Amino acid sequence: MASRVSSKPVALILLAAGQGSRMNSDLPKVLHQIGSAPLAVHALRAATALEPEKTVVVTGHGADKVEATLSKHYDDLIFARQTEQNGTAHAVDQARSALEGFAGDAVVLYGDTPFVSGDTLQHMADARKTADVVVLGFKADKPGRYGRLITNGASLEKIVEAKDATAEQLAVKLCNSGVIMCQSQTLFELISEVQNNNATGEFYLTDIVGLARERGLTAVAVTCDEAETLGINTREELAAAERTFQTRMRAEAMETGVSLADPDSTFFAYDTVLGRDAMIGPNVVFGPDVTVESGAEIKAFCHLEGCHVSQGSVVGPFARLRPGAELEEGAKVGNFVEIKNATLAEGAKVNHLSYVGDAHVGAGANIGAGTITCNYDGVFKHRTTIGAGAFIGSNTLLIAPVDVGADAMTGSGTVVTEDVPDGDLALSRVRQTNKAGFARKLMQMLRAKKMKKDA
Repeated sequence: MASRVSSKPVALILLAAGQGSRMNSDLPKVLHQIGSAPLAVHALRAATALEPEKTVVVTGHGADKVEATLSKHYDDLIFARQTEQNGTAHAVDQARSALEGFAGDAVVLYGDTPFVSGDTLQHMADARKTADVVVLGFKADKPGRYGRLITNGASLEKIVEAKDATAEQLAVKLCNSGVIMCQSQTLFELISEVQNNNATGEFYLTDIVGLARERGLTAVAVTCDEAETLGINTREELAAAERTFQTRMRAEAMETGVSLADPDSTFFAYDTVLGRDAMIGPNVVFGPDVTVESGAEIKAFCHLEGCHVSQGSVVGPFARLRPGAELEEGAKVGNFVEIKNATLAEGAKVNHLSYVGDAHVGAGANIGAGTITCNYDGVFKHRTTIGAGAFIGSNTLLIAPVDVGADAMTGSGTVVTEDVPDGDLALSRVRQTNKAGFARKLMQMLRAKKMKKDA
């Protein structure tokens, strides 16, 4: 991501009020996800390149849900509501009071346009050093419904919406993305002059360019690749955006030294962090908040979320790491193992068919196949502590809260209900009794019953 060059304070106005009815969904459009994060979060992350001093999110349809969701990702957002959908200029105007007296620049982004990059926004900030209004545009072979940027040399004269354009203007291939940057108070002054005498009867934000030129202010266009300006309006476009996102993340991972055995079957979240020389097998899915350190290996068919995997650790195949899983250096999690809110200390092993939740497993401890930490009593969660060097026998049930000491052992099939001191062996098996010949007699009796029932 580009470093901050401009010294001007910046405010972000994110428009997130649209209904998105073409998605055929009860969920507000900006909350549909790519890379395990809402579309609006991607837009907000890009804007961090400008280090905004204030961020105003304009909500409308599903405002309560949008505000609650975005607040989980950012704790310093200011919300303003657009109760009537009267166009983009009207939407931006809802941020007026929140930015009253703000002397810096304002940049307008859109919650359903997730791919505008931090580098592109920085280019706009650079252009603002010499121009009063900066608009982000792109060249399209098939401009279609996009607004057109009408230029005169290096100067941007106006923006014309496709519905209002002449045949000559429709031939222009330089299109409008909707992203605009200018001095904050100037933005609101220009918005006050916007009229709704157009084909839709809405107040267009794009009209401020022509109004600025009438005032003698300068306007320019900064261009980016068309793919950056992709807006999401349908399920098909959402799926295409997911593919675009995953392709970018896979390429970035490999460029930084991560080995992907089958890139097309590896799926990333928006905040996945993989260290150099990490090895990722096929069909691995990363949910949010995952860090895998250098040299760790994630084998095939694993699902990870909310976890940290340290250097030299090995996970999988067919393992699941849930939120709060912490693997220290050299820890091993094998096939069909689930770890949740638990720490495996250095060199600890949980190799087969086990569930370890709400626990701490000490350094070098070995957890046998079929082990379960019984952490939930139906109301409360309880913790299990397993000491360094402990050996937990196969099919052990650890009824939390319980502590197993360092170098302690449990016999296979043991149900541990009391603490096990350091170095002790815990056994809680029922004594085995063999009934001579009873298996044959029992089967004969059952078969006879079946024959009688079937007759």
